[in-house]
Amino acid sequence: MKKPSAAKESVFNRVQVILASAQSHAARSVNTCQVVANWLIGREIVEEQQQGAKRAGYGERVVSELAAGLRQEGIRGYGELTLRLCRQFYLSYPDLPGVAICYALRNKSEKATGPKNSYALRNHSSESLVLIPRIIDAACAEEWKPGLLNPGLSWTHYRALIGIRSVHVRAFYEIEAVQQNWKARELERQIQSLLFERLAKSRDKKGLMRLATKGHEVQTPADVFKDPMVIEFVGLPESHRLVESRLEESLISNLQQFLLELGKGFAFLSRQERLTLEGDHFYVDLVFYHTILKCYILVDLKTRKLTHQDIGQMQLYVNYYDQERLTTGDQPTLGLILCTDQNETAVRYTLGPGQKNIFSSRYQFHLPSEADLAAEIRRELAELTPAAQSSPSTTLKKKAKLK
Repeated sequence: MKKPSAAKESVFNRVQVILASAQSHAARSVNTCQVVANWLIGREIVEEQQQGAKRAGYGERVVSELAAGLRQEGIRGYGELTLRLCRQFYLSYPDLPGVAICYALRNKSEKATGPKNSYALRNHSSESLVLIPRIIDAACAEEWKPGLLNPGLSWTHYRALIGIRSVHVRAFYEIEAVQQNWKARELERQIQSLLFERLAKSRDKKGLMRLATKGHEVQTPADVFKDPMVIEFVGLPESHRLVESRLEESLISNLQQFLLELGKGFAFLSRQERLTLEGDHFYVDLVFYHTILKCYILVDLKTRKLTHQDIGQMQLYVNYYDQERLTTGDQPTLGLILCTDQNETAVRYTLGPGQKNIFSSRYQFHLPSEADLAAEIRRELAELTPAAQSSPSTTLKKKAKLK
């Protein structure tokens, strides 16, 4: 068969891009319409229940009767559970369409039913049909912030978000989902792995508020690494027989998930990078480059508790990279030792004061529970300076305000 010319191939490629873009836009538009429709349904349910608040038991029957009516009309996917989620969605995001549209809706509601009845647009189906495109257009025109409609978030995203009671924590996950372009499944995983709590452990009150308003910002080496690192996706059991080579192989096999768990800015370069010093060979397990901090990050895997020998070995790797591999624009190399348990005292005395380029994090093969992290926070507070030890409850109270 005759091959198409270069010009025809170019046209073909451009047409492919156009069609792919159109399909993506169509899917996103459908998702956004569903989000807005569910918000409007939730609004109708809430205002119907408020209207009948004086009638005993009326509010409780609204959802079940509505679900039964939709089922009789052959409308699938809107049973009682979904309708209750719609109601919770509206209550969690009362200003989702933006302040201007919400204000217009309230005015229209009062004009339609009078000032004594706040129920919106009852029996005004033609008006309701116009609301969805108006809300979407307003969302696209308005500067986005957490709590407002974002076309990049589907109903599945919002369904995961409304399960978070704290407005501040929910805002953090909204920002991260939008900035990192997380799929709904990844958002659910990050929520279940308590990403906010893991990042918040070492931050003060101002740092917590920055997380809630700006997401996870990487400005210093200390901002990069999480503790613990959750790698349940490798599918390995916790066992004393686990060898480092198998752990490394599993991480590489699940590199996409591992990069998501590592966080922002990690680019994978190599594994088992060989360093030769006077005939002796040393091997760095994993080598990354951090595109935000502009530095190499060397990762060493340990299937046991951290020792001072591990720290000394990582110091050798970091010093070698700093002297032999850095080019113009590169910042000092960072080292991360992933281990099953840490020895903070050994780290402190091995590295000495002022050491800021070697870190250690524990890894675990299961998603942490809130109780586990609460116990971990108490343990860390007990290891802080005497000044912090005198009032550990103060720090816990500061973190509790965001929950």
